Parts: sequence; C-alpha cells; structure tokens
Amino acid sequence: MLFVISIGGSVLARDLNPERFKKYASMLEELSQEHSIVVVTGGGVAARQYIETARQIGANEVTCDFIGIDVTRLNAQLLIAALGKNAYPEPPLNYKDAELALASGKIVVMGGVIPGQTTDMVSAVLAEYLRADMMVIATSVDGVYSSDPATDENARKFDVMTPKELLDVVISTEMKAGSKSPVDPLAAKMIERCNIDTIVMDGTQPEMISNVVRQECAKSKPVEGIKPGTRITTK
Repeated sequence: MLFVISIGGSVLARDLNPERFKKYASMLEELSQEHSIVVVTGGGVAARQYIETARQIGANEVTCDFIGIDVTRLNAQLLIAALGKNAYPEPPLNYKDAELALASGKIVVMGGVIPGQTTDMVSAVLAEYLRADMMVIATSVDGVYSSDPATDENARKFDVMTPKELLDVVISTEMKAGSKSPVDPLAAKMIERCNIDTIVMDGTQPEMISNVVRQECAKSKPVEGIKPGTRITTK
C-alpha cells in the first residue's frame, strides 16, 4: 500500500532534537518494509517564528510563504539525513519530481511546494496525484474537534466524519502563512473533492503512527492504548 504521511513540524522538529528525528526515521524504515511511503514535513515553531519576523519587517504573505517553505525543506533534509540510504537523497520540489523519486523504491521526504499551500495541502494533492491508499496527518492533537480543545473545554472530538463535515469545522481558519489548524481549509477541500481516506491523529510519538497504519491495513478494531484519531471517509 502507498501512504502519504504529513508530519507536522511541531511534532517532528519542535526543539530540533536529533534523537526525535532518529526515532521517526526508524519508524518510517520499518513501515517501508511493507509499504511505499511519502512523507511531507511541516515547518512548526521555527517556520512561524521566521514568518512573524518577516511580517514585522514588512514582507508580504507570499514572501512569508516562501520563507515557511524553506523551513519545511530544512526539516525534510534533516529527516532524510536520519534515514540515510533508506531515503531518496533530496526533497522533491514539486509533485512530478515526487512521483519520479517514488519510483526509486526509497522513502520520499519533501516539504512545501508553492505559496498558498500548507504541507497538509501538499500531502492531499500528493495523495490524489500518486493514487495513495491513505493519507495520515500526524499532528500535535489526537484528532479533529468541534472547536479548539485548548481553549474550549466543551470541544467534542470526532471519531469518524465525512470530508464535508471536516470542511465545515475548519473553514473558519484564517488563511495566512503559518496559520495553525488540525487540517487547513484547502486541504480539507481537496480531501472532500478526491474522497481521500484520511486519518488525523496524535503523532507526537512515532510508534503511534506505525500502530495506526498497521491497524488500518489489518482493518482491525482499535487496540487498547492506541489513539486512533479521527477518520475522514465517505464509506
């Protein structure tokens, strides 16, 4: 099976801990023994800091997007370094290059592509373009909520939802470089358009990602202790 995995920068690179990169690399290497894997890395805190500084010195939003893209590609290069010979050696710069890289049989790791697209959006477009079996969005929250659980104690988590329901939840997200949301509106729209089976999940521990992927492949019931996240599907 082919999986496109979006790993948020706040998950992978929140403090640039080399051991964390090694742990995610080990998990991806293990998964790649059974599946084809394409990873899209986010920018995280570092990207938001660079973007905010750029805004304060007068940069427009497109320039801020380019800065954020550069940070996501730096995170991709760090993960590639951790993967060593198991990874395609360079982050693809566009979707066609990602398809060519995948043909190498290696794990493909890339960052952002063009201004106006978050890495979740890049993942969704890739999942459609590559005809992936599933997209996994590994973030710092354990699924999609009706509102921000950090500020609303009455926020309700969705275990299963349709792409339309996902879009309704996230549509109010402000579309600026560095905006924070479990899934951004454009990615949600792409998921709705293409009916991409998607899991939004807590990816703060790499084993959570591998456990959920294996569970999905086996079509088994949730295992105790494994947070399955939110499944977005029309089925």
